[in-house]
Amino acid sequence: MNWLPAALLTALAAIALADAPIDAARAYRTANGARIVAEYVEFLKIPNVADDLPNIRRCADYIVAELAKRGASAELLTLPDTPPIVFGELKAAGATRTLLIYVHYDGQPVNEPAWRHGPWSPTLYTASMEAGGKPRPLPAAGEAIDPEWRIYARAASDDKAPIPALLAALDALEAAGIPRSVNLKFFFEGEEEAGSPNLKRYLETYRDKLDGDLWLFFDGPSHQTGRPQLVFGVRGVTGLEVTVYGATRSLHSGHYGNFAPVPGQMLAELLASMKDARGRVLIDGFYDSVAPIGEAERAALAALPKVSDALRRELGLTWSEGDNAPYMARMLAPALTVKGLASANVGAKARNVIPNRATASLGVRLVKGNDPERMLDLVEAHIRKQGYHIVRREPDMATRLAHDRIARVERGSGYPAARTAMDLPAARGVIRAARRVDGDALLLVPTLGGSLPIYLFTDFLGMPAIITPIANHDNNQHAPNENLRLGNLWRAIDLYAALLTMD
Repeated sequence: MNWLPAALLTALAAIALADAPIDAARAYRTANGARIVAEYVEFLKIPNVADDLPNIRRCADYIVAELAKRGASAELLTLPDTPPIVFGELKAAGATRTLLIYVHYDGQPVNEPAWRHGPWSPTLYTASMEAGGKPRPLPAAGEAIDPEWRIYARAASDDKAPIPALLAALDALEAAGIPRSVNLKFFFEGEEEAGSPNLKRYLETYRDKLDGDLWLFFDGPSHQTGRPQLVFGVRGVTGLEVTVYGATRSLHSGHYGNFAPVPGQMLAELLASMKDARGRVLIDGFYDSVAPIGEAERAALAALPKVSDALRRELGLTWSEGDNAPYMARMLAPALTVKGLASANVGAKARNVIPNRATASLGVRLVKGNDPERMLDLVEAHIRKQGYHIVRREPDMATRLAHDRIARVERGSGYPAARTAMDLPAARGVIRAARRVDGDALLLVPTLGGSLPIYLFTDFLGMPAIITPIANHDNNQHAPNENLRLGNLWRAIDLYAALLTMD
């Protein structure tokens, strides 16, 4: 006799059904691991720097062919003299929602002598190089895959990795006869690492193809603790360069020291006026436009691991800005950073000279609510408040003789932050799907410290966006010997299978 209540039976059946896609993904990658790795290695052999248009096109053509094998209608969206967008659609019978999946298939430029192996010569290691891993042959058919093995190659983790994982997840569901619950649209960009200069033009030109319910960004590493994470926002970015002037020419420091103003000292004083010793920005209004976070975000922050002490030890620091405030709290505030300083030379090349100018490059990281142009307006207002006359080009003699202090300000480009509320129904569905794979290990992160132009998707296209990182946190992203841990690739297959069948 069945003594379980009908409601409980229904709930257990739903759980079993929800687990079936993940079980199918694990069975598929166990049976086909060697082939998945071998095919990924072939993909990694194709150079993918954005300005190498012939090879970028080879990458794009490869992806189109692979999507077509899975039944997708795939094509290249093009604009003149730019890397193409790989676009595809794959409908699911009876589905009423559409997921749009973003991946960028380009990678960072390379400095080949710094690589132990060539960046386009993917090499499998038994573990990370730092842990003493050694090169080994690709696995034979049927050979068990050690999750600690790593593939070393440019873009192995950032950001070609989601592509073989997504293809394997589609194959796994097809092989098991498990239907997807969502329609899919694929949008794979080829110049993210070059700053996405044409992304807005692509979105404007092909906007009619990009309707849907939710963007998933398959990009980024796991949390610094190594735990899996879902990320609901990114910071925006902008910046400027400030040049202050002394005499019309550089001067002998013996003849003119104590007489002529010293631009390096003037610039140091100006920069010091912008920020106090605890890291608080002193520019009027700098924090006023920050959008508050919601209850779900506050709960997620409280549940995050405390990493600040470990980060300080790793970085050789005894203190951090904001009176040692938690790391993530600092990511939710706008930041002002001196990226570089220049005023003549130092070391063996230093001369007994008073330079005629000094320049600082300033970066401004933005959070939700900050407008890039308005934030630069605030910085300029502060510069004026310190007694500087702002110019946009080299000052002429009349300008020099009319003002005691002159600063040339060159404003950079930028874009705002983006953040999706964690309590949206679409967000809750993604969270539930990811927890089927990761359980309580999953971390929910309101925002990344880095910047991506996701605002184009959330604000311009008007859809929520969530980042689902898969790479290992120690992947040497953007650096020589970039790598992907195969255990992270395996988890990505499981995760994507869960997302493609989520409720």
